Amino acid sequence: SSRCLWSTQNQTDHLATAGHLFSSISPHEPAVPALICVFAFLTLFSLLANLFTLYTIERSEDLSWLPRFILCKNLIFSNLLQTVTFAPAIIHSLAQHQTMAFGIYCYFQYVVSEATIFSSLTTITCMALERYLFVCYALQYTVTVTRERVRKVIVLIWLYSIAISVVSLSLVLSKGRQENIPDVTVGLLCEPDIMEQHVGSPRAPAIFRKVAGSLTLLLCLLAHAFSYFRMYRNASNAVVPFNESNTAARRTVLFYCGMLFLQLLPLLIKVTSGALWLTGVIELSARSREDCLAGPSATAAGFHVSLLVMLLVPPCINPLVYGLRSVELRKALLKLLRWRVGHR
Repeated sequence: SSRCLWSTQNQTDHLATAGHLFSSISPHEPAVPALICVFAFLTLFSLLANLFTLYTIERSEDLSWLPRFILCKNLIFSNLLQTVTFAPAIIHSLAQHQTMAFGIYCYFQYVVSEATIFSSLTTITCMALERYLFVCYALQYTVTVTRERVRKVIVLIWLYSIAISVVSLSLVLSKGRQENIPDVTVGLLCEPDIMEQHVGSPRAPAIFRKVAGSLTLLLCLLAHAFSYFRMYRNASNAVVPFNESNTAARRTVLFYCGMLFLQLLPLLIKVTSGALWLTGVIELSARSREDCLAGPSATAAGFHVSLLVMLLVPPCINPLVYGLRSVELRKALLKLLRWRVGHR
């Protein structure tokens, strides 16, 4: 959309501007209650699944100290942080029929979105490497993978993730425009693309995010490919000629590859939207970069809403895939339920 909804000469009616921008994102009024229901369901499911998995791990003396589940608890923490930061803001914007107001909370959302995505991706990669060491180097595993080393790895994961988000935010603050910043954004959440567009689309933070994200993604994909290929080959060599066990190992590897793809969907949506923006399919008004804030095109709005939905899907799936799907955790859950029934 190229119609000017905000200008430096007219900064009075911010609520009306937010309402007009919201209408450009969701022009169909009946879709709003449906979106609220979708986000409310994802939020509730994510909170219940993550908290229940965390409770089961903590209550089990046999699991809480294992390196695999220490990493799982870190993934759950990242899931919960992502859910409680994003979901209430999105639901509030939808309920108020307004886009996100620009302020300190926007900066917080920007940092959390970057940090949690990088943290979740690197944690899942570390979990794949941990399984590789467990399967392929079982004798050296207990000496190599200790609780202290895993905790140090978790600290490094968060230092790396927070450093990327802070550097990216610093570039936004230093390279973006410092004056005539609108009081409302063009999105339902202050995710990086919305923030950067809001301050004039500076190139430095966008380039930094793409380079850091691409390198991290490449390393994670290589680590996953190496780990699952070695585990699959090790399992195949061990069970030949037992084709049934060999098929089970193949299905397990394919399942976790599919879950990794689901984890990467938000990144793929952002890459796709960025490519469409560069090719001109998604247009931004020239005036929106100078003294005017124009609403997003229908294509940009569609990608924005899709990204918000996909940001909340991995926190729902992760505790089921990397927690409750494990045999050890299911046994601990049954033991906990029997203890509860026996002490009534």
